[in-house]
Amino acid sequence: MRILVVEDEVDLAHTLRTGLTAEGYSVDLAHDGRQGLWMARTGAYALVVLDLMLPGLNGYKVCAQLRREGNATPVLVLTARDGDRDQAEALDTGADDYLAKPFSYMVLVARLRALVRRSAATAPPVLAVGDLSLDVAGRVCRRGGVRVDLTPREFAVLELLARRAGQAVSKGDLLYHAWPDEAYDPNLVEARVSSLRRKVDTAFRRQSLQTVRGTGYRLVDDRERA
Repeated sequence: MRILVVEDEVDLAHTLRTGLTAEGYSVDLAHDGRQGLWMARTGAYALVVLDLMLPGLNGYKVCAQLRREGNATPVLVLTARDGDRDQAEALDTGADDYLAKPFSYMVLVARLRALVRRSAATAPPVLAVGDLSLDVAGRVCRRGGVRVDLTPREFAVLELLARRAGQAVSKGDLLYHAWPDEAYDPNLVEARVSSLRRKVDTAFRRQSLQTVRGTGYRLVDDRERA
């Protein structure tokens, strides 16, 4: 199980990675808010441990942006800011739990386990938009029960569109989600969307993957048109 730790105190971040790795987790690190947001957008993490006072982009904004994008990855805020208002603001922006520094490592691990259990109980096993479904864990796409073979990049693009079904998703957001190491060329998105259309729409005589002029793309339930 992968965890993302977004913490600008480098020594603490590495200590957390060492401890959590010993608990059986796979841990990635980010040391500023922009990098943390960029990595969290991939959807590859079961949990995010997030500091609030980060360079580049603070933790409040990182968490709020993830929630606006439909990213439901559980977030545990770990910070030296322990006032009531700080806690309330963190929870209001979408954090799932809050732990103030200095903290008990035993309590941190217990809270992470609790978040994993809670997330497993509430997360839908399959994303569905009309008769188009994505089994995120199994990385399987189906249209009307028929399996559609997608590349990993195509699946990543379609996953974000499905998580934000009915909403316009910018090319920039799709780049950050599917190409975290190459998020600069919108042509990457255009090529994958073109391929996706052939596979999930044209092959089934459908029009669920729409272009939103000047913004990006939208995935809709188009069964009434079929």
